[in-house]
Amino acid sequence: MNAFLFWCFAFLMLVFGAGVIINRNPIASALCLVICFLGLSALFMSLDAFFIGIIQVLVYAGAVMVLFLFIIMLLDLRAEKLRRINYVAVAGGTIVGLAFFLQIYLVVRQLNAAQQPFPPLTSTTDDVHSIGALFFTNFNLPFQIIGVLVLVATIGVVVLSKRELR
Repeated sequence: MNAFLFWCFAFLMLVFGAGVIINRNPIASALCLVICFLGLSALFMSLDAFFIGIIQVLVYAGAVMVLFLFIIMLLDLRAEKLRRINYVAVAGGTIVGLAFFLQIYLVVRQLNAAQQPFPPLTSTTDDVHSIGALFFTNFNLPFQIIGVLVLVATIGVVVLSKRELR
């Protein structure tokens, strides 16, 4: 992967990750998290981990975020009211964050392996085919049990969210 694309996707993840925290509207925060998941998926794809990248989109950006949005809509959450900013907490958090990044910089600078380019992957195995064959041979029963548990949980959510008519 091109270094430019890596930095674009990393920057995209950082910006929308900060958007998850900064947004006071829970729906806007959840949608920022979807964009962050898509950036992470692109980074996985760039590492030739295609299965993990696709699962990232299907499971996290798709199913989990639909569940989060369903819960947000079900609970009828509104935007958080503005409060006064606690400047002492902001200053303390900034100091801790800068100290954390300084520690990471000092550790990475001392590692010799961090200064060398990552060697290219030599194996060209089809990871999707291998994982699919494992799912439907060795792990078929646990895969089916998880499917039934997810179905039961979905039915339970629908029954619990149903309002009684009076």
